[in-house]
Amino acid sequence: MKCGVIFILLAVFLLVSCAPEEVFEETAMAVPTSPTSTATDLPPTVTPEPAPRLWINPYLPAVFRERVEVSPGIEITKIQHEADLTMDYTSEENVHDSEWVYVLAAPFPTVRDGVTEKELETILAGKARGGLDDVKVLVSAETKAILEGSGFEVSAGVVETMPAEDLLAVAWAEEKFWAVLPFEEVEPRWKVLSVDGMTPFSEDFDMNVYPLTTRIGLTGEAKVLDGFSGQIILSEMNLDRGKMTTLLMTGVTALTRSTAARMDEKGVLYPGEDIREWMVSADLTHISNEVSFNPDCPPAVFGKHVMHFCSRPEYIELLDDVGVDIIEISGNHLVDWGVPAFDYSLELYKERGWTVFAGGETPEEARQPTTVAHNGNSLAFIGCNPSGPEMVWATEYRSGVAKCDLDWMEAQVRQLRADGYLPVVTFQYNESYGMVPGFKQERDFRRMSEAGAVVVSGSQAHLPQTMTFMQDGFIHYGLGNLFFDQMRIPDGQNVPEVFDEELPVASTRLEFLDRHIFYDGRYIGTQLLTAVLEDYARPRPMMEGEREIFLTRIFEASEWELE
Repeated sequence: MKCGVIFILLAVFLLVSCAPEEVFEETAMAVPTSPTSTATDLPPTVTPEPAPRLWINPYLPAVFRERVEVSPGIEITKIQHEADLTMDYTSEENVHDSEWVYVLAAPFPTVRDGVTEKELETILAGKARGGLDDVKVLVSAETKAILEGSGFEVSAGVVETMPAEDLLAVAWAEEKFWAVLPFEEVEPRWKVLSVDGMTPFSEDFDMNVYPLTTRIGLTGEAKVLDGFSGQIILSEMNLDRGKMTTLLMTGVTALTRSTAARMDEKGVLYPGEDIREWMVSADLTHISNEVSFNPDCPPAVFGKHVMHFCSRPEYIELLDDVGVDIIEISGNHLVDWGVPAFDYSLELYKERGWTVFAGGETPEEARQPTTVAHNGNSLAFIGCNPSGPEMVWATEYRSGVAKCDLDWMEAQVRQLRADGYLPVVTFQYNESYGMVPGFKQERDFRRMSEAGAVVVSGSQAHLPQTMTFMQDGFIHYGLGNLFFDQMRIPDGQNVPEVFDEELPVASTRLEFLDRHIFYDGRYIGTQLLTAVLEDYARPRPMMEGEREIFLTRIFEASEWELE
């Protein structure tokens, strides 16, 4: 067998050796090769650039971090010194940053309205004096890091850290506990305090000078930053003035009697001179006008306190001048001079394009809610009069005001809330000349709040009444007069003439103007503006001492509910 194998191999060798040259060449050409290639010549290896690493400060606001958009080619690292790009608080302004606004807040029934920037610094550092030395400041861990990163000295003995969801309850439970929180966490039970006279609610708010604005920036080497900045989208700012609506609600307006006489003497615009800026600066300004205009209305006589009311047509110029947008017609004197005067007034309002509610040409029209859209906030106004007199209510035969049907109104409020509206409910309730509401008034106002009204406001009160919260809504039982001549309590009313021994003026001269704030489809707060009626016609802003006494008394008499 071995000899056979050797023989075969030898034969194959001889056959190949003797083959024609052409055959060999043709066979060799079947496997082409490059004359310059070698076994070691391979394509060059390209080493990929490592993905840039981004570190995001874990103490940035949670809402901010949730909204940051990062392209898949960027690696998120938890180790700061390994990062090529850093997202953190910064004091330097650059094209890759975003502002985040914070507020100083206190429980709503806090009398003090604000502090200076220097006072805020001393409070946080535990160095405050002059009545601020016992203030404690509550913050979340995120906010504490922000304050420290923004250059504030933070004292452990003054600034207490806790979960954000606990701040409100703890602040309300303890005296002189304030908080610093991001603007998006503001809710009605907080009172936003001013810093250097400014809050995010202010018409002249400037986040570039506001001390509690922090800047969040994207930093890194220029070539890395320029190469990837478009792939990292920072969150928008948490405050957009284009999403905010301010609504000013007011109490009794009755342009008659001595108020009208002063207007005849000193000019139609005289009553609004001292508070005009408050009124025109609101996005929406409400007036409860309780007396109809009438071309046949006789000239007013100063000091003649009749109870048969009318207003001369030219007095409407006052409402024009103070920037009225919304007219409530629920008052019980609106048909004192007959239904034609009521209808004439409706025409004047319609000519000016004002929103009208709580009255109309038929009962159905009178009780229908009126809706207003502003800056993405959808408000609905609905109001009624339960007290009469009967002749003022609209019927199928005559115009008038809306008679209260609370079952119907409750259903309407629930439906409005379900449809995405923020209902504002007003009552022309029974007059009591008492600071604390009666049982029935309290019951009916609360019923509308429970149905979903974000604001329930009493338009009937000739002196200011107490307030409270329910669910996510605010109830103010009565705001007092706005433009009406009551310089003293009317005879026959069993009410002390003087509001307070330290504030010796009649209660009917004390006034609230409530400035409600809506943001991005939510009701988020109320600012209480306060005034004193002068000269039977002209409210003026309260002085600091007057306001302190007034708010202290009202807050003490109010029954507050945290839940």
